[in-house]
Amino acid sequence: MSALDELVTVMARLRGPGGCPWDGEQTHASLAPYALEEAHELVEAIEAGDHAHLREELGDVLLQVVFHADIARAEGRFDLDDVASALVEKLRRRHPHVFADVAVGGVDDVVANWDAIKRAEKPERGSALDGVPASLPALARAQKVLRRAERAGLAVADAPAPETEDELGRALLALVRDATVRGLDAERALRTATRDLEHRLRAHEPPG
Repeated sequence: MSALDELVTVMARLRGPGGCPWDGEQTHASLAPYALEEAHELVEAIEAGDHAHLREELGDVLLQVVFHADIARAEGRFDLDDVASALVEKLRRRHPHVFADVAVGGVDDVVANWDAIKRAEKPERGSALDGVPASLPALARAQKVLRRAERAGLAVADAPAPETEDELGRALLALVRDATVRGLDAERALRTATRDLEHRLRAHEPPG
């Protein structure tokens, strides 16, 4: 038995008769906050460059996937194997330059093909903003929306020096746009700067 198969078995045992009462009463909705939390902790481990921590946090994210899949399995809707099969099909379908005979000239062609295939898969989606999670942190959401706007050919105007919250919002959006154009991650940059400030603050505080 592979470690992944054993994980599926352990989760079914935890949620089955005689298992853990807490695990057994969880739902997709009750677990949603944990998925967000674990994703943020994974990003922290990546940014810290701590490989042992990264392995642990990847396991915690995997736990969320297995947990949700077992809830769906118990309800007779799908299981982890169905999730993996659908993902394999999607990856093959959206990489025709690898698994079929489509030629690409670089990353830009790959992204354009991905977007075109995605639109063909889900023609009911009528907006360029479909699929942008509302729960994303503000800067990450702004950066994603700006990328979508750029692909749709929508220009975002510069903002003057902010004196009101509306002007500040437009100025921040313009700053994120400029960062995106330069290939910079505004969310990561802000987290890094905030961490640096935290380190300086801790160093400034008197001991004890």
